[in-house]
Amino acid sequence: MIKKNYIEIVFLVTLGAASSLSLPPYNYLIINFFTFSSFFIFLFKKSKITQNKKNFFFYGWLFGFGYFLSNLYWISISLTFDQNFKFLIPITIILIPSFLGIFYGLATFCFIISKPKKLLSSFFVFSLFLGVLEFIRGSILTGFPWNLIAYSFVTHSEILGITSLIGTYGFNLICISLFTSPAIFILKETKKDIGVCIIFFILPFLFYLYGSFYKEKFNSLDVVSYEYKIRAVGSNIGLDRFYSNVDPVSVINDLINISDPKEDEKIIFVWPEGILPDISQKELVEYKWLFEEIFNKNHLLFIGINNQTTNKENINYFNSLSIYDHNLELLDHYNKINLVPFGEFLPFENILKSFGLSVITNNYQSFSKGKGRKIIEIKRDDFSLKILPLICYEIIYSGEIFKNQGFDLIVNISEDGWFGKSIGPKQHFAHSIFRAVESGKYILRSSNNGIAAIINPLGIVEQKVEYGKSGYVDLKEVKKIQPTLFSKYGNKIFITLILLYIFMIFSFNRFKK
Repeated sequence: MIKKNYIEIVFLVTLGAASSLSLPPYNYLIINFFTFSSFFIFLFKKSKITQNKKNFFFYGWLFGFGYFLSNLYWISISLTFDQNFKFLIPITIILIPSFLGIFYGLATFCFIISKPKKLLSSFFVFSLFLGVLEFIRGSILTGFPWNLIAYSFVTHSEILGITSLIGTYGFNLICISLFTSPAIFILKETKKDIGVCIIFFILPFLFYLYGSFYKEKFNSLDVVSYEYKIRAVGSNIGLDRFYSNVDPVSVINDLINISDPKEDEKIIFVWPEGILPDISQKELVEYKWLFEEIFNKNHLLFIGINNQTTNKENINYFNSLSIYDHNLELLDHYNKINLVPFGEFLPFENILKSFGLSVITNNYQSFSKGKGRKIIEIKRDDFSLKILPLICYEIIYSGEIFKNQGFDLIVNISEDGWFGKSIGPKQHFAHSIFRAVESGKYILRSSNNGIAAIINPLGIVEQKVEYGKSGYVDLKEVKKIQPTLFSKYGNKIFITLILLYIFMIFSFNRFKK
């Protein structure tokens, strides 16, 4: 019996880990048909022979632990930059997947306590609870919706078109069912079972047809040309600038050289998040002399830079995207609202500070949360452009990045160097592709130690600065589409799909042979 338990543990952890190969940068999507079907078959057969419901939580947790252990190991790399955090590396590698695995464990526990009587009702119950718990994972506390299994489709732009209608969580729910559907064929009890299996195999082709139609419609739209080029910089500047007293002048010169400003070209430059060491929003003007001979009235600068305010003798620090004219006069700014735990703010800061801990990205205190995300409008003579700013981590939240659709494009700035030379930056970039399709907007992404790119509303990368390289991408022309269904209704559509699944569960529980 003990030997059998060990085999089951290894089996479930291995299934979860193997599923990670379907995610960026590997994208072996087909492996999910084996892993999710095997996982469901294991649970379905166990539900027929065991009375211990607590074991089902453990089964789901093992699968989730293997999944997150193999695709989120890189989070611990961010702890290598500060000696105070290095002792946490082994703990983090185990603790984070252990916590995230709880959501899979809760899904399988809910599966067994719901007592589905038939194969098809069991199939829909499994998909429903796993899909709902994944939504909860991305929502509670600060939320961490990283690496939903739907991201396996990131390289299939035609199929991704469906997320413009149902969003990422709705698509994720259907993906779980799709990847599990071979189990129905293997365990089939009636002809209805085979019919449902066939329907789910047909769905990707229907999504592909819709995506192809959506693409053809997009390509037929008129092109709108901007008076200004919007130039997103991709740089490869090391994080030692924060820890080795690197002269900010050298960093600014590097960024100017990469940006390649021309006197007679109207350009809005977008520089990455937190790119300048030890320079605040108000202090940047002190380096005006570096820009004077290169920047002129044709130029504007978007830059990720820290901002601070004083309130009743307390200093609040913000991670900000700031906009300057060529004289480095501040025109507008946005303070980040979705902060990274331990990276940008320290939970229970007063307690943990007594143990010598601080946030990773600065050496003074936690960042404060901005008051709200706002649309920034750029006006220059007859030129007007409305931009939705997103800083780094904020791009990962499906259905939560905007309520007002009245903007032209999304600008996302990021510092991916905290992930090291791992799969993290590629995974982070994949989220941008999904947000472009959901919103029906272009995304202009500037990243240091990551990927800078232009992503169109189809999820197609039109231009890109590869990971580990320096350069820029220029957005000059766009095609404007109507607001997507998902951008109008958000995750209300996911709730509609949940109700549909509940209806199917009760329906198939009543069907007889």
